[in-house]
Amino acid sequence: MPRSATRHLRQLSMIAVSVSAAIALAACTDGGNSTKTAATSSARPIPKSVVTKEKALSILNNYVKVNNRANMRVDQQLLSIVEGGQVNEQSTADYEQWKTWSKKDQEDYKQPFAYMNPTVFAPPANEATWFAIQAKAGGSKGDTLMIFDKVGGTYKLVSAVYADEEPIPEIAVDRHGLAKAVDSSDRVGTLAPDQLAPAFEDLFETGGKKEGTKLATSTQVAKDAIKFFEKRNTGKNAKFSTVRYFYAEPAHKQVYALRTADGGVLAVFPTAHTVEIILRPQYRSSFKITPSEAEAIYNPSKRVVVTDTYEGEALAKLPRTGQPQVFAREYRMVDSQ
Repeated sequence: MPRSATRHLRQLSMIAVSVSAAIALAACTDGGNSTKTAATSSARPIPKSVVTKEKALSILNNYVKVNNRANMRVDQQLLSIVEGGQVNEQSTADYEQWKTWSKKDQEDYKQPFAYMNPTVFAPPANEATWFAIQAKAGGSKGDTLMIFDKVGGTYKLVSAVYADEEPIPEIAVDRHGLAKAVDSSDRVGTLAPDQLAPAFEDLFETGGKKEGTKLATSTQVAKDAIKFFEKRNTGKNAKFSTVRYFYAEPAHKQVYALRTADGGVLAVFPTAHTVEIILRPQYRSSFKITPSEAEAIYNPSKRVVVTDTYEGEALAKLPRTGQPQVFAREYRMVDSQ
């Protein structure tokens, strides 16, 4: 789970959906004449979904059961059976840093969880290998958007982002109840979904002066990122060290995008950055930076430069015209050197 320590989730709701199809065929003759006077006609077959809704909810239910067991045992190997992608990078970091947490946070993390009122959004099988589920997580203000994709031939949760600041836009479905997958390289407004990460990380790195100019900065998530840039060298340690943010290639690069009811696109994208904390030149000969407890998990040495790596995932709305809006994001520190 990407934010287990603050999520007390409730019982999973199951939804059963049946789909039936009928194909009509009609023909007639001219009173025994061997020549047909009317053409046969048939209805177009219903497109096949990536998974049925029943199967998707069964996958979600199994994920919840296995994750609950893994959290109780703090067992990364068990969790990896049902989890992959960016979300597993974050969960792995949670387990690695477990011993640095307070007893309360550890107990909270072990509490059984579930999702309420899950809704499945599955594209046609010829468009994608993955599907999305939107659900309510107990203790959260908004819904969670989860992506399940095949990893090594098995469906695993590869992304989960909590939309606490703004609601998830309505996802479009066709007359058969299928969602529309969008190519991540197709530009929508000022950016394509697979161009979102560098633009978003530019808010941390430059305050949005370069690629970040292509993003709307009105969302709370964007404002917070810019605030990190603006306040990076303030506070009690500013006299001794400087802080810089740099875009990093995320560990898993797959971007997932769906058409929304208003004609725009909802994108789930991986993102990452490093944070460099470096002593000012005049202090390097006589001082070293002592890593935090979490940083020391990866490198306990006192050093002149500390470089922390954060793996993240985010949600963005891409309107047909105008600038994309990043409105939810999740990060975990996964390394420190």
